[in-house]
Amino acid sequence: MALGLTACGGDSGGGSDENTLKLVAADYGDKASNASKKYWNAVAKDFEKQNKDLKVEVDVINWNEIDSKVKTMIQSGNVPDILQTGGYADKVADDLLYKADEVLSPKTRKNFIQTFAEAGEVDGEQYGIPFVSSTRNLFYNKEIFKKAGIKEPPKTWDEVADAAKKIKSSGEADTPYALPLGPEEAQGETMMWELGNGGAYTDASGKYTLDSKANAETFTWLRKNLVEPGLTYSNPASTDRKTAFADFAAGKAGMLNGHPTLIEMAKDGKVDYGVAPIPGKNGPLKSTLGVADWMMAFKDNGKQEQIKKFLDFAFSKKNMLKFDEMYNLMPVTKDTLAEMESSGDHEDLEPFFEALPNAKFYPLGDPAWDVVSAEIKKNGGKAVKENPAKVLGELQKKAEDAAANK
Repeated sequence: MALGLTACGGDSGGGSDENTLKLVAADYGDKASNASKKYWNAVAKDFEKQNKDLKVEVDVINWNEIDSKVKTMIQSGNVPDILQTGGYADKVADDLLYKADEVLSPKTRKNFIQTFAEAGEVDGEQYGIPFVSSTRNLFYNKEIFKKAGIKEPPKTWDEVADAAKKIKSSGEADTPYALPLGPEEAQGETMMWELGNGGAYTDASGKYTLDSKANAETFTWLRKNLVEPGLTYSNPASTDRKTAFADFAAGKAGMLNGHPTLIEMAKDGKVDYGVAPIPGKNGPLKSTLGVADWMMAFKDNGKQEQIKKFLDFAFSKKNMLKFDEMYNLMPVTKDTLAEMESSGDHEDLEPFFEALPNAKFYPLGDPAWDVVSAEIKKNGGKAVKENPAKVLGELQKKAEDAAANK
């Protein structure tokens, strides 16, 4: 990740200048290419050509620092006009943001894939503006499956366990099923499995249900059928996603849940991989996990109309297509999705395109979610080694406390 700081056409004091918009964005690229920095510089330059009276000051910050730096900006009164990062609910709780319909034209709003627009809502009002997305599917190693005598990818949990047993017996993979429940993204792997049993983090009213019967059953199954028989890592709670992805790309894992980033990793590792819907208890998931990063607009500097002009420009098909293709990410806008599907250049992504409209999200609109997510990352994986009901019960208590204090 690279820390990129640049100004496009405006001076560094743009926050107080009504003709200068301050944009802070996360860096998705590596240090060598500065791709995110170059992208936003180009968008700003093109926007300024069409809007001679406006300037855009661009500040690209790496993912490890962006949230803390934005917090400092806000506390010091140097509030950005537009922010692109991973979450928005805490800003809504502090009454810092414009509603989406205040800073987007009707045409731009209607162009968002509905599930992603709804994921940006808090109490029925949209504040989070989806920017890029990702969905999840099952990846499997075709060569390992063939040598282990597995004819097709599993569709149910029992089929996952059966395939994992065959892989272990064949000795074709160090890890038959890669189950990463470590602190990097335990909340993601957990949710994918819970969805397979009709479970979730919250109920329809938004109340946390981490210790539900369905969720306890899910972790009990994982413990008895994958962990205890030695069909996955010895300690999933300390195993991160990056380790699981690296193992699959090295031909050391038979199958795992993954997102499109794993495609290039598998190709680089010369792995003959396949992609299929994630297995559920009784059949493939109809709704898989969706993850999105967000754009948001701050009220502090009173630049509503200027922000609207920029966001409508930034979310054009040309700009969104360029960013999505640059990082192999999923689109959040209908016209970009249609373009990518029809171009014939993204066959590898088709299973992920298909999953987009029915994606399920974390409770992103709840200001307590950041605290709850951190607890799941820290302790959730223990549920496959210890008593699931006890571990989930402790998480539920912490979630209720966080919700009460939000």
